[in-house]
Amino acid sequence: MSRIPVTSKQGTELVKRLPVNKAVVASAGKAGAMALGRKLTPATLRPPTVPDGVEPLPVESKVGANYDTEWARSYPARAARVLLVEGVVRPAMDLLATPTVKGLDRLDDIDGPVVFAANHHSHVDTPLLLSVIPEPWRHHLFIGAAADYFFGNRVTSTLSALVIGAIPIERTKVTRTSADQAAELLADGWSMLIFPEGGRSPDGWGQAFRGGAAYLSSRCGVPVVPVHVEGTGRILRKGKNVPRRTPTTVTFGRPVVAEDGEDSRRLAARIETAVAELADEAASDWWQARRRAAAGQTPSLQGPGAGAWRRTWALGDRKPGRRRPKRAWPEL
Repeated sequence: MSRIPVTSKQGTELVKRLPVNKAVVASAGKAGAMALGRKLTPATLRPPTVPDGVEPLPVESKVGANYDTEWARSYPARAARVLLVEGVVRPAMDLLATPTVKGLDRLDDIDGPVVFAANHHSHVDTPLLLSVIPEPWRHHLFIGAAADYFFGNRVTSTLSALVIGAIPIERTKVTRTSADQAAELLADGWSMLIFPEGGRSPDGWGQAFRGGAAYLSSRCGVPVVPVHVEGTGRILRKGKNVPRRTPTTVTFGRPVVAEDGEDSRRLAARIETAVAELADEAASDWWQARRRAAAGQTPSLQGPGAGAWRRTWALGDRKPGRRRPKRAWPEL
C-alpha cells in the first residue's frame, strides 16, 4: 500500500490534536519549521518539557556528595598539586605556622597506605598536615572533606579536588557512595587524611570522634595513624577570618589496627584515646604522658562535662598579649 502524502499544514494540525501541553506543541511546530528550512528561534534550544500529569524525574545534583573527583587523580592534576603543595603550601605554612614535627620515627615500620586521623580546630589544619606528612604518603594522599562545605558549588568543588585532593564525605553519616570511593582509593594504594570529629571545634575543645576512619580501616585492612595538631586554633579558629602567626606542633602516633571482631564504634574510641595521649605528650613529655596513659588518667580531648562558662574558664585566657597558663587544653 502506498503512503498518502501529508502536507506541512496537515502535519501541524495532527500534532495539535495530540494530548500534550502547549509548550510541546510549540516545540513540535518549530521543529517542523526547521525541517522546512525556516528560521530557528531560541525557544527551540530549550530542554524538552514534561507532559501534563506526568511527574518529572528528580534532577541529580552534580556537586556535594555526588561530585566526581576522579579527574583529580589524573597525571596533570597530580603534577599541578605537587607544584602547589611544594611551591605554595609548604612555604606558607613555614612562615605562618613554623611547625615542629614529632613522632616520625613511629611511622618507620609502616608499608603501604594508611588513614591519618587528626583532631580539628582550624582550616589551617589541612594545609599544615599536607606540608608535614612525610613521603611516601604526602603526594599520594586524598582528604575526606565535608561535602556540604567544600563541595557546595562547582567552583569550590573544583578547587578542593585540585588543590588538596579532596573527596566529598557526608558529615552526619557514612554513605555508600563516599565509603566506596574512599575504599577504592585505599585499595589502589592511596592514603587518606580525615578529621573524625566531622568539623572544627566550636569552643576550643575537641568533639567525639565519629566512625568514618574506623570503618574504612576495618573494611580495607589499613592501619590508622593518630595525629595531634596543636596551635592552629590560635592561627585561625572558627569564626575568624584573619590569620596570625603562631608556632604549631604536629605529633604522629603509632598506628592503630582493628582487632578481631572489633566494631567501628569501639575502634573510633581507641583512635580518639590515642590522639588524646599525643595531646598529653605535647603538653608535658613522653614519660609523663605514658604514665598517665598506663593508669587510665589521660585527659580527654572533649574537656570537662560542665557548663559553657566552666569549659571556657578551663581553656584559660587566650586573648593576645595576655600571659597564657602553663597548661591549657586542648590547644596546648
